[in-house]
Amino acid sequence: MNIKTALYLIPCTLGESSDSSLIEKTLPSYNKEVVKQIKFFVVESKKCAIRFLKLLAPEIDIDSLHFEELNEHTDAKTIGHYLDPILKQKQSIGIISDAGCPAVADPGALVVEMAQNKNVPVIPLVGPSSMILSVMASGFNGQSFSFNGYLPVKPGERASKIHQLENRAWNENQTQLFIEAPYRNLKMFETILSTCRKQTRLCVAAGITTEAEYIHTHTIEEWKKLPEPAINKVPAIFLIFHG
Repeated sequence: MNIKTALYLIPCTLGESSDSSLIEKTLPSYNKEVVKQIKFFVVESKKCAIRFLKLLAPEIDIDSLHFEELNEHTDAKTIGHYLDPILKQKQSIGIISDAGCPAVADPGALVVEMAQNKNVPVIPLVGPSSMILSVMASGFNGQSFSFNGYLPVKPGERASKIHQLENRAWNENQTQLFIEAPYRNLKMFETILSTCRKQTRLCVAAGITTEAEYIHTHTIEEWKKLPEPAINKVPAIFLIFHG
């Protein structure tokens, strides 16, 4: 199989695992065949990308690959050459996020924008999306939903934003999704419980597709009576909807 010269968006697993069955469960075999033909990658973290590639295709010669990092520490003014393998060498490039689909709540979107502006073919591959999977499992409105990314870190601003999203859920019948850095998950959970009305429903979806998968929906009133969920330092997504 020969692939088209393009920018490939390569989904990875939603959690870490040394078990190849996680790859088999979440990614089609076609992705592996594409990846094996790519030598240039733009990645959120080189360390995470290498770990994923070794799990996906152990036969890959990692030392023959070229990596450019693009994350919150990267100066956007320095990435103008990231598409050079395609533009100058006619070599495909793969984008890999640390988890899930690249360019969705991910800095890789900057390279995709560059590619579209330069008429470079962009090919998204099939893979797990925590947003879609959590909406599917939440029991909330799957016809109208909004992903709001990361909320403010400052407690007062965060609570105000949650209150705003809760009002949208009630007034617009729209599911509201947002995420937090895994080490702040429990703080986010506490803020939601202390901010939202008791009838509002909250779905906590963490460790999706992994052995630690946890997806539960309850009203705020019900959550307050339950043990604290085991979501500390586990990638999670929060969804709120009206009662």
